[in-house]
Amino acid sequence: MVLSVVLAEDNLLVREGVAALLRAAPDIRVVAACPDADSLRQAITAHDPDVVVTDIRMPPGLDDDGVRVAVELRRQRPRVGVVVLSSRDDPDYALALMEGGTGGRAYLLKERVAQPGELVHAVREVAAGRSVVDQQVVQRLLQAGRPAESPLRRLSPRETEVLAGMAEGANNTVIAERMFLTVRGVERHINAIFAKLDLTGHQDYHHRVRAVLMYLADH
Repeated sequence: MVLSVVLAEDNLLVREGVAALLRAAPDIRVVAACPDADSLRQAITAHDPDVVVTDIRMPPGLDDDGVRVAVELRRQRPRVGVVVLSSRDDPDYALALMEGGTGGRAYLLKERVAQPGELVHAVREVAAGRSVVDQQVVQRLLQAGRPAESPLRRLSPRETEVLAGMAEGANNTVIAERMFLTVRGVERHINAIFAKLDLTGHQDYHHRVRAVLMYLADH
């Protein structure tokens, strides 16, 4: 299966470089390369791609245009995967990207793009409905390096299974059906996960997203 990709990056040299990396993969076809968010939206409408690879800051807003497009796609074209590239390890952008669900979303620092296979791996993962988050961003989010003993070891097998479903982007109803539980039972597991991961006292970030990012970092 060949994955169609629409690329958006306002810097011409970076855009050409990223496009070349993607075209080198035999299972990826770049169908459009755009310099701004407006032309990106037009290209998505014209080509209906499998994946969008986008810079986070582009004209016309030069703020979080890439994340905004990703949020729009979650609502309008939920099957389209999105890889957001950023030069900043700001966890707020990653949280905004994942807020509507983690499945089919990736957040990579641009410095990783030069590493062999990193970008192509992310494209394949989001096309399959999975998630990728740059480890440096996760560490910033958790405000410390990963501990020697992962807090995920505190979870029971059932809680780990629930968290894995959350990381795939499944809602509570889907998780309940998979695990032959009631939705209320899933909610109890999720509350236990938050408590065991010491998330109950955090008010700055959405608990569900924080828990999922911890899971992705550990896996």
